[in-house]
Amino acid sequence: MTDKIRVGIIGANANYGWSKRAHLPALLGMPDFELTAVCTSRPETAEESKAFYGAKLAFHDYAEMANHPDVDVVVVSVSVPAHYGMVTAGLQAGKHVFCEWPLGANSDESAALATLAREKGVRTLIGLQARGGPSLLRLRELVAEGYVGEILACNMTMFLPGLMGRGIDRAWMADRANGANTLSIASGHSLDIFCYCIGEFRELSAQVSVQLSEWKNGDGSAVPVDAADNVVVSGVLENGAAASAHIATIPWNGSGWRMEVYGTEGTLSARSDEMVQYGNVQLYGAQGAGQALQALEVPARLASAPQGVPPGEPYNVAQLYRIIGDAIRDGGEAQPDFDTAVDRHRFLDLLQQSSDEGRRIAAG
Repeated sequence: MTDKIRVGIIGANANYGWSKRAHLPALLGMPDFELTAVCTSRPETAEESKAFYGAKLAFHDYAEMANHPDVDVVVVSVSVPAHYGMVTAGLQAGKHVFCEWPLGANSDESAALATLAREKGVRTLIGLQARGGPSLLRLRELVAEGYVGEILACNMTMFLPGLMGRGIDRAWMADRANGANTLSIASGHSLDIFCYCIGEFRELSAQVSVQLSEWKNGDGSAVPVDAADNVVVSGVLENGAAASAHIATIPWNGSGWRMEVYGTEGTLSARSDEMVQYGNVQLYGAQGAGQALQALEVPARLASAPQGVPPGEPYNVAQLYRIIGDAIRDGGEAQPDFDTAVDRHRFLDLLQQSSDEGRRIAAG
């Protein structure tokens, strides 16, 4: 391998998208990585992206990019229904792969990709970016260190606007089978960090619902919806704590993300006005009776991304690039990997099962 890890990004549009907002600013601020190749769906947009980002190579065929000898890592940052084919191409080419969450449109696709990755012996990373957030890493440490004592109760909410403003270009998300909805994306990200920081569920009861059964396109036409927009979970964690969460996409003026942990010795609270994985999370805590919540310091050691990486959406992505970069160079594991993704997909399946069957189920 060369001194720099050479990256090829599928979905590196010069004008819009998650790659433009997060992946490209992250990569361009990391001296250990090189943006070698960009891939979009058309030759002209690929060349535009190559010039815009300063990449060496441009492709409109993702399999061709994956098989190019100058690409070490394939990044998949496109709509969920396309993940399976693109990740498969990267793995079949023997390349390390960083895929945005969700890994596949369903658990079966995700499990097949994780199996293929193990067979190929490559490093994988799933884009559960909240795990790269320094404030959340600190919260996880404090829970493990006993800051709150024995955890008695915890809760999380994430209310995000946009339900009535999807637009015709996102009408495909109305179909549950496409795997891009409040259960798969928003709940996947937020419940992952909830469990990662506090503990996994031992048993749970869930309600997964479609509160708005029809979307309006900009032209006035209607789109029928069977994709969830509200997910409510309650249960008991493996550590015995009572837990609840409500994740929803609502029409307007969402309150953002909140998570609270209550124990015998203290309280921790984390907040963001955006989706939790976007960063900008504020951490608060208090110990003992009568103490007000105070902002808590986050140690600099938890912020491993270079100073050249912009704050906000690119930062947590850069933290994950550092993880897969270290794993590639040292031969260690990268976490969260595709096996982690499969576990989360199956956990979300349990939520749907509990809701469909109207009963409490074991999660452990």
